[in-house]
Amino acid sequence: MEPEARTILERAGPVQTSPTEDALPESELARRVADVEAIVPIGAHRVSDATLAAAPRLRVVAVAAVGYNLVDVAAATHRGILVTNTPGVLTETTADLAWALMLAVARRVPEGDRFVRAGRWRDVTWSLMLGRDVHGVTLGILGLGRIGKAIARRAQGFAMRVLYHNPQPDPGAETLGAIYRSKADLLREADFVVLAVPLGAETRGLIGESELASMKPTAFLINVSRGPVVDEGALVRALEAGRIAGAGLDVFEEEPRVHPGLVALDQVVLTPHIGSASRATRLAMAARAAENCVAALGGERPPNLVNPEAWRA
Repeated sequence: MEPEARTILERAGPVQTSPTEDALPESELARRVADVEAIVPIGAHRVSDATLAAAPRLRVVAVAAVGYNLVDVAAATHRGILVTNTPGVLTETTADLAWALMLAVARRVPEGDRFVRAGRWRDVTWSLMLGRDVHGVTLGILGLGRIGKAIARRAQGFAMRVLYHNPQPDPGAETLGAIYRSKADLLREADFVVLAVPLGAETRGLIGESELASMKPTAFLINVSRGPVVDEGALVRALEAGRIAGAGLDVFEEEPRVHPGLVALDQVVLTPHIGSASRATRLAMAARAAENCVAALGGERPPNLVNPEAWRA
């Protein structure tokens, strides 16, 4: 953890840190949290009901991320344990990466980099590395929340037509020039489909065989939300068959495992879940998590509480 965030945590008491950034085995994590009052998960540490049960003094789990699917929130709520997250601070940085993936896959940037490094470039030829335009085409955003809106704002500079789908139309979308569409219509019309939805029961498997089949064969799928939103097997089959043009993925179904079919394809750009990975943003996330933690331990309702039922209890 960044020293600045640790200093915030130390206002509440002594801080123990994990010996590694890698996720600890559940048994080791359970041993380490036996006497703690707060857990601040950084990265991929899963906080299960078994972990919660191993920490009888636990009062808060302050996640340093906007997504909290690695925490068993229902179990925490049942035990009266607060769970917090860090929305807002990573919005713009994640939107930047969505655009990086769009540009990289459409203009074949990683493929061109590999081509040059391998010494295969011999001359400037007319058809070398022909890609697809990003400006002036149709962008479809599934999930017009904070990150979706930041992605849409950037599209104005590329003179794009912007479509979006939410469970309900967003009254603020007009200021972004974003037009509401049903999910089916958005998939049929968009040249880039960007996923910016939270992971939940209604979004797990949101993109599968039928959704991919309804996209244009010239369209690209971009995912900066959560891996299980996409059926990776179905995506590989669609890419191999040329039913869509390509994909840019920052998240995967079974991280850090990546479907081998994706790795083998040149028309796919893969990044290791780095949507929020700028130095400034990761510091802001850690500091926000620390502030949530200190507030909870001080008896205050933390500002980013995701299970208010636990607070009321």
